[in-house]
Amino acid sequence: MHTEPIDPDACLNQLRAGRHFADNPRCIFLAGSLVRGWGNATSDLDVYVVSDDRWQGESVEEAPVNLSIPTVPINAFYIAGRRWDIEYWQTAQIDQLLQAVSWTEYDRGALRDRNFTGYEVNVIERMGYGVAALGSEWLEATRGELHGSALATHLVTQRMHMADIFVEDAVGQLQSQDYESAVLSARRALGCTVDALMASCGEFGGDQKWRARRFRSVKQDVLNFQEYWHLETMASYQDKRAPAWVEEVLETCRRVATNMEL
Repeated sequence: MHTEPIDPDACLNQLRAGRHFADNPRCIFLAGSLVRGWGNATSDLDVYVVSDDRWQGESVEEAPVNLSIPTVPINAFYIAGRRWDIEYWQTAQIDQLLQAVSWTEYDRGALRDRNFTGYEVNVIERMGYGVAALGSEWLEATRGELHGSALATHLVTQRMHMADIFVEDAVGQLQSQDYESAVLSARRALGCTVDALMASCGEFGGDQKWRARRFRSVKQDVLNFQEYWHLETMASYQDKRAPAWVEEVLETCRRVATNMEL
């Protein structure tokens, strides 16, 4: 079931009527599956409000982040039967996140050891495709900084490192004839490899439920969708040929790693 396109102006009016943001925010942008055209009747709408000052209004949660301002207020409410989730970020927090993924931090090795929370990953990813209801110039400028950062390189490196670990595990498990464990390791290697390929194309998200959608959304000639989906769904897997299936997955991971470009 397809949903109607999100109208940023109508959303802004709803937010203003409910007094869900304070005066003069830098930006309000909409994100999530509904904005990307991937949503359905039960999908939430994700809203991000970015302001210089901390939100003083109603919130239902304080999300922890690894920043000098350590929490982000979150609120949730329903409009016309649909849940809206709204996060209140401060510009200082966004600036610190952008600094964290800068080439300066990458070159000195700090990015390698930076532990990003799920909230931080989400706001970074969603700034990349979010639709501004207010403050489009701020969003575009921030998006430009993000695309010029070391984030893609970091994510590709990080995810391929994990893929290498799972490939190595699968090889050892095959050698010891632990075929069930090898299958599971191969599946994890495939997931990390595909996520790395998507990151190299500017798709930073890591939520597995949208992996196929992310795959279809990018243009690349390293791995075609049919081949990926054949392996993702284990279409050719049979217990009696488990080693051959694992080898097929591992060879695909190696080929993607060899041919991937940033």
